[in-house]
Amino acid sequence: MRALIIGRFQPFHKGHLEVIKYIVSKYEDVIVGIGSAQYSHTLDNPFTAGERHLMISRSLEAEGIHNYYLVPIEDLHRNSIWVAHVESIAPPFDVVFANNPLIKRLFEERGYKIETPPFYDRKKYSGREIRRRIIHGEPWEQFVPEMVARTIKEIDGISRLRELAESDEE
Repeated sequence: MRALIIGRFQPFHKGHLEVIKYIVSKYEDVIVGIGSAQYSHTLDNPFTAGERHLMISRSLEAEGIHNYYLVPIEDLHRNSIWVAHVESIAPPFDVVFANNPLIKRLFEERGYKIETPPFYDRKKYSGREIRRRIIHGEPWEQFVPEMVARTIKEIDGISRLRELAESDEE
């Protein structure tokens, strides 16, 4: 059986990694949907879908996880067709892992089995908190897999986030 999980992964952090480890312990394969794939270079979505793909694939491979598919998923802003959109671009799946009430509802209405993934210290492992730490020069590397920290540094993501946080107001 194949499971689907969708997230923005801005950036992919150790909480995400633990959830994927949990999923692959229960299912043959996992599809990791890279949500909001069309967005980048904003404070909420600083990394491109390709950069997130690199962060996730490098991290999973470093953990010895090879039974995954990465699928960029753009937001359609039309809930009535969004699940059909996901089905059209992802490999077939049997179960959806979700905590978001809207995602749960949309996939349930389409007949999918829903499982709620466990949280792993959500306050510590939060993309928003990690981005805030990067912007303010606080320690952040310990919250992400080593390959994510390496990727963020390679793409100059630290400078990108700090520049995005600047204001053009006096």
